[in-house]
Amino acid sequence: MSHHDMPASWLRRAACFLVVATALSARLSTPAQELPACPDTFVARLQALALMQTLNADILASRSATLSLERWCRDHRLAEEPKIRARVMNVAARVASAEQRIHLQVSDREAVTYRRVQLRCGDRVLSEAENWYVPGRLTADMNRLLETTDTPFGKAVESLEPYRQTIAVKILWSPLPDGWEQDSGKLPAATGGTLAIPESIFEHRAILFTAEHRPFSEVDEVYTREILGSLPRSPH
Repeated sequence: MSHHDMPASWLRRAACFLVVATALSARLSTPAQELPACPDTFVARLQALALMQTLNADILASRSATLSLERWCRDHRLAEEPKIRARVMNVAARVASAEQRIHLQVSDREAVTYRRVQLRCGDRVLSEAENWYVPGRLTADMNRLLETTDTPFGKAVESLEPYRQTIAVKILWSPLPDGWEQDSGKLPAATGGTLAIPESIFEHRAILFTAEHRPFSEVDEVYTREILGSLPRSPH
């Protein structure tokens, strides 16, 4: 029986099973960069969806996207050293918009610094992040770390005990179409080829606040397909 003939109730049970199975099997998987491409199958698409939803939910519930990515890198064995580093991108600064200044509660004359980085775990780029932050609300040491080192923003400001307020979430790619769990006729047929995954798969915009509820940063984070490193792979 093909997956197109499977009842929706079975598919829902399978989805629940695969969320658990993915989390358990990821710890035992070989680092994905050593493996060939992922096959375009229903199971692979379902696992990709489970991985995306799991990380998306974890970041939404977290005080720090950096720490969420570091846990993800460790738990899914994406690199030998599961440590997130920020590679600062040499791009033109983007001036904070009027809306962003309202979000940050700063005047037109108060400095807002722009920083764009790739957050990397080993050789993998897990996300690209744009950050508009208020240097006057950070300590001198925090500003030095951000200006001169590869320290991720979340780690540099950790002593502020920050928390996030998400203002937008955008899913840029879905492995399965909307309503697939209720209508098996919507499921894509296996192609026999490899699963085509775009570079960017979901995006978050958030405002960071200090423990005293003072905003000090707005971030725009685009997460990449490299977070899906523990998908099943085609045999050689």
